Amino acid sequence: MKLIIAEKPSLARNIAAALGVSLRRDGYLEGKDYIVTWAFGHLFSLADIEDYQPGREDGKWSMDNIPCFPQEFRFSLRRGENKAPDAGVEKQFATIRTLCNRPDIEAIVNAGDADREGEIIVRLCISHALAAEKPLLRLWLPDQTPETIRAAAADLKPEEEYESLANEGFARTYIDWLYGVNLTRYATLKTGSLLRVGRVIVPIVKAIYDRDMAIKNFTPEIYYTIASRAETNGEVVELNSKLRFSKEQQARAVKAAEFYNSVGAKVVSVKNKKDSLSPGKLFSLTKLQNLLGRKHKMSMQESLEIVQRLYEKGYLTYPRTNSEYLATAEKGKMKDILANIAKLGYPVALKESKTIFDDSKIESHSALTPTYHIPDKKQLDEKEALVYSTVFRRFVAVFCSEPCVCVKSEIKIAVDKWEEFTLRGTVILEKGWMKYDDATTKDKVLPKLEKGDEVNVDFKPVEKETTPPRHYTIETLNNYLKNPFKEDKAAATENAKGQGEDTPENDAEDYRAIFEGLELGTEATRTGIIDNARKSKYIQLEKDVYTILPGGIFLIESLLRLHISMDKYKTSELGQALKKVYRQEMTVGDSVALAEQEIRAVFERTSATAEADDDIGLFGEEVGTCPLCGGTVRRTTFGYGCSNYKENGCRFSVNMTICGRVITPASVRRLLAEGITQKITGFVGKSGKAFDASLRLQDGRAVFDFS
Repeated sequence: MKLIIAEKPSLARNIAAALGVSLRRDGYLEGKDYIVTWAFGHLFSLADIEDYQPGREDGKWSMDNIPCFPQEFRFSLRRGENKAPDAGVEKQFATIRTLCNRPDIEAIVNAGDADREGEIIVRLCISHALAAEKPLLRLWLPDQTPETIRAAAADLKPEEEYESLANEGFARTYIDWLYGVNLTRYATLKTGSLLRVGRVIVPIVKAIYDRDMAIKNFTPEIYYTIASRAETNGEVVELNSKLRFSKEQQARAVKAAEFYNSVGAKVVSVKNKKDSLSPGKLFSLTKLQNLLGRKHKMSMQESLEIVQRLYEKGYLTYPRTNSEYLATAEKGKMKDILANIAKLGYPVALKESKTIFDDSKIESHSALTPTYHIPDKKQLDEKEALVYSTVFRRFVAVFCSEPCVCVKSEIKIAVDKWEEFTLRGTVILEKGWMKYDDATTKDKVLPKLEKGDEVNVDFKPVEKETTPPRHYTIETLNNYLKNPFKEDKAAATENAKGQGEDTPENDAEDYRAIFEGLELGTEATRTGIIDNARKSKYIQLEKDVYTILPGGIFLIESLLRLHISMDKYKTSELGQALKKVYRQEMTVGDSVALAEQEIRAVFERTSATAEADDDIGLFGEEVGTCPLCGGTVRRTTFGYGCSNYKENGCRFSVNMTICGRVITPASVRRLLAEGITQKITGFVGKSGKAFDASLRLQDGRAVFDFS
């Protein structure tokens, strides 16, 4: 008898149905050869700081027990709200523990989701439940169809084969805990506001913050180009020069236009080539979310939830995949799926192309595709039908046996030796695969010109204005997070309105970034992290556009003041370490030590007792006596204020930041005690010029003193 532990009840039901396990018990199903039980996702979570280092008796956070670097990480059963025991979790784990130790259970099968997280969810259940050693096996499911489940159950692998995956999963869990609990508490105690500081959430929020600040601070500049829109043979020929002139060079633009007009233009080549257009690639989760966000304004969280449901119903393959390719070993499986689709009247056939099958571009899971089971429309709600149709139609387009035939035209027009203009056009002759996919390529017909034709020109200066960068959309943010070090192609992507998909020839850089761990977050975690940032009111999503919120501005600017550098470089450095753990080039302990080193540096730089020159101190700490009413002045969220404000309305305050310079608690103490601070360096005026000054009390206000 084998015990199969699924990650979730829905997966357990599918496994049981496929294997004929039908006898219902309390918390599990039993059959002749298998018992199937389940977790509720994470039954275990890492212990809190107080389990390692005692804190305050009242349970409030303090600086006394952070930073915390456990010598050995401990897990405990997940608790509910207010850290109260969760009766459902405790009952289900008791069931798992009893089943694991039943004498008739000869082997235990890990049926967590086929990823790092799923791997460790079930491992933790087994390690905490099992009293004596038993063989441990792995059920790896790329989809949840009965055929796949039965095939995987007949080919169970030893759990040791997934040791590297588990090590990466544990390393990721430990590192995220270290950052989350230590720096969240540190930043919250410093600022007086709950700031959720995480290894991935911060660089995501910072990317949106940086983009929005660039838009806010953008100053448009006037410049000139020259362009011609003159008729030749009754058709307008549009020529836009690459020359660019500054606002002060308008006269030069006029002369350039006059010169081009005097030289004239001539057609130097005309090419018309019958060709075929290739369909887009199969979907990774990111690419699917990009399309659904752009075209249907569907948030990442909503699209993932729908894809997950379709996966659990057995209609789509595993959703959290970062690849747009299939494994060569899947050709037989694809042939069966295509044969089933062909019965519905679609002209599809297997194509053994490198643009579809490429093992070098698959890390754990192949592209997202339909399974052998095709749902009836009545089985899906409206949005499920939309998402399924999107994946299905792309699959049909990729394997369509009818090519999309077109005529590609190219006309080159030269203004003597000074500049050459290229006009390109495409006319679709046979739609082929385009009938099934949502491509929006439209015919573009070029003017009827022949080689040697004189082209009428009327170049004129055109005044233009530089434009600010655009806000991140679901698509452009996803593309940035997938490879944050790639040259910024956001503008090109948006201008092409989604038509600029990477081809197999130029996507190698993206896959290198994924496999090396350069991406920010993963397909499995990114959606949830972005959703947490929205719930925390750091960012907002309207239609498919992300913008920063006041809470996000406060988060990023507070972390900058605290010198907590969690940008894409730090996050990617740790991401690369995690990949090295997976490749057995680094141990779990070594990767955790890297995180500890970064976190320790934050605490070593400044503390509650030893101020740095720009340390903001602790929220609520006393800094002196109010010069107006004699009350106590304390550190507040945005500076220093009298604690009698609510009692008598005293409005004495000193801003935390004045002219770009942090005012430390030490400076305010001296100001209140002596009436003047030491000379403070590094103020920056409105003109951008730096200056030094003291702060002096005058009529109950802090003013500059330059003496």
